Amino acid sequence: MVRGKTQMKRIENATSRQVTFSKRRNGLLKKAFELSVLCDAEVSLIIFSPKGKLYEFASSNMQDTIERYLRHTKDRVSSKPVSEENMQHLKYEAANMMKKIEQLEASKRKLLGEGIGSCSIEELQQIEQQLEKSVKCIRARKTQVFKEQIEQLKQKEKALAAENEKLSQKWGSHENEVWSNKNQESGRGDEESSPSSEVETQLFIGLPCSSRK
Repeated sequence: MVRGKTQMKRIENATSRQVTFSKRRNGLLKKAFELSVLCDAEVSLIIFSPKGKLYEFASSNMQDTIERYLRHTKDRVSSKPVSEENMQHLKYEAANMMKKIEQLEASKRKLLGEGIGSCSIEELQQIEQQLEKSVKCIRARKTQVFKEQIEQLKQKEKALAAENEKLSQKWGSHENEVWSNKNQESGRGDEESSPSSEVETQLFIGLPCSSRK
């Protein structure tokens, strides 16, 4: 019996569609396995059924194969030559960028008071408002910096005062110890310079004895 040619369109009958899916899935998995064995190829196959069930085959680690694929596609995209359409877009972006830079340079010169001879009253008022706004921002920032510096100096002053107090207490304790040692040494010196030994004296009252002839 000759098999008829299968039409490439969705099978409307649900049972026939499920049977066909099972047969084709098994055949595809078998072909992937044969390709990996016969040709020593790294093959990975991922299939999701209409109900979302996962079927997969990998001749090696699936995650390693996916990472290898992502690296390959990334390198291929990065090495892809720039097309004519992309080149035109880049030129357009570069021209817009140069125009914006020129406008910024002109605005900067006007803020510095240069090239304002051709400005109208409205433009001059706008420049004046911009300068006033800039001055306000600068003064506010200046005040904030002053406050921060004053706070830092106060903190340093407190730290130095605490350190000075600590050193004063330490020096006072050391000075008292030195005076105490000096007093003890002075007391010992006085005791050594005045000995308590008694000297015996004999006192004889009367005429001296004369020798007999």
